[in-house]
Amino acid sequence: MIKAIAIDDEPLALKVIESFCAESGMVSLEKTFSKPNDAIKYINNFPVDLIFLDIHMPSISGIDFYRNLEKDVMVIFTTAFSEYAVEGFNLNAIDYLVKPFTFERFQQAVAKAHEFFLYSKQTETPKQNFIYIRADYSLIKINYTDIIYVEGLNDYVKFHLQDQKPVVARMTLKTLNDRLPASEFVRVHRSYIIPTSKINAIRNKHIFIYNEGKSIEIPIGKSYEEDVYKVCR
Repeated sequence: MIKAIAIDDEPLALKVIESFCAESGMVSLEKTFSKPNDAIKYINNFPVDLIFLDIHMPSISGIDFYRNLEKDVMVIFTTAFSEYAVEGFNLNAIDYLVKPFTFERFQQAVAKAHEFFLYSKQTETPKQNFIYIRADYSLIKINYTDIIYVEGLNDYVKFHLQDQKPVVARMTLKTLNDRLPASEFVRVHRSYIIPTSKINAIRNKHIFIYNEGKSIEIPIGKSYEEDVYKVCR
């Protein structure tokens, strides 16, 4: 169970979250707060995994509250003002709920938090077969087996996926390469990462991937040749 607290200056909003948490089966709402300062004291003394945090509060905005938080805690923002959504997701929020929200929408947000919670708590994973990526203001789970190849576009990466639309995320190819298992992926060019299982042929310093009857040709960068041939021996 995820240990959560809720912060909102409206008592009715706290009652709704309390009721929804009890019904969700995935979250234990430990305490509710109408004053952010009281919540800070609690967070500093007790374990908290998730905060349901209102953005529009009189003493401090939820955005500033979370930005200044010293502990690493998941957050789901709640507010009646949708214009804060982009800023919320820039702070790596799990989700953003616009009031009044239904239980179904609440449960969807909690499910994201629960999945990310389990993912973050994995210390030893014999065979992790997915990665979480923040894109389109969401936390997206991408299975390794769905990745055909990844393309670097300056400060963005583009996941080309099997039978799915591409996913574009703001991160560098180097950052992504450090997160992917070296046993399953290889960087073959300054602009490309490829799953080793998808390599069908190597010819004339190019890698060939066959997908849905089509041949995809990826160049091998000079500085990456050794890594490529090492995994393909």
